[in-house]
Formats: sequence, structure tokens, C-alpha cells
Amino acid sequence: MSNTQEVAGDTPPVELNISAEKVFFIIVKAREFDVKVDPVEPDPASNAADDGERAILEDYDDDPTQAELVGAIASLNDDEVVDLIALAWVGRGDYDASEWAEARALAFERHREKSARYLIGIPTLGDFLEEGLAALGHSVEEFEVDRL
Repeated sequence: MSNTQEVAGDTPPVELNISAEKVFFIIVKAREFDVKVDPVEPDPASNAADDGERAILEDYDDDPTQAELVGAIASLNDDEVVDLIALAWVGRGDYDASEWAEARALAFERHREKSARYLIGIPTLGDFLEEGLAALGHSVEEFEVDRL
């Protein structure tokens, strides 16, 4: 099974500076982060069983899921971060596949030290990244099968 598909007709997939595998990892972490809810009580019980294991789904300042997501994005080189931002924009519908170069150019102009914070602030980031990959002729199916 290949992790690429045709964009439209015989158009080959758009070449990316970031691997689909890295994007998939970020998609998974973004989806885990997106399901977080406000804490029921600000100071959970010291025993996870006492609080019904809620802390896993509650959004605390020291959330390891957020730390993993930010760390994964921060570990990318500049070209990979630019692609990630542009992929989110394509997935969100701000650009289409034919405007990839334009999306990358704007992402390059706007990419700063706080790009990870910008990206995790996008609701449904994981969905937008997956839709962006699909629009550009890439798929994460291969990685989803391996994850199951």
C-alpha cells in the first residue's frame, strides 16, 4: 500500500518537505489534544482510580499530550514547519492543491518561533492536516494500519 495517491486525474502527488509519517504522528497527537476538556475539579485526587481516570481527558497545564505535540512540532526543521502550516491551511480550505506554492510562501513569511503554539491553537488541527495531505495526493492509511 502506498502513502500517495493521485491529486486529480494523472497529477502526481505534491512533493513535501515533511514526511507523511511525521505528519501522521502530529495528527495523532493533535487529535489526542483536541479531545481534552476543562477539568471537573482543579486539583484531582492523588489516586487516578479515585477520580475515575478523568485526568487523562482533562486539560491541565502540565498535560503530557500537549508537551508531546509541541515537542514534535518544535523538533521539525523550518521547511517542515512551513509545510505543516501550509498543510493545515489547505486542509482548512484556505488554499487548494493548485495554490500550494502560494500557501507555502505565506507560511514561510509568517513562520516564527511560536509556530507550534499557533498550530496547536487551531481547532481540529489533526483533521485539517489529514485533509491537506489528501488534497495534495498523500495518505496516512499505511500508518493508520500500523498503529491499530
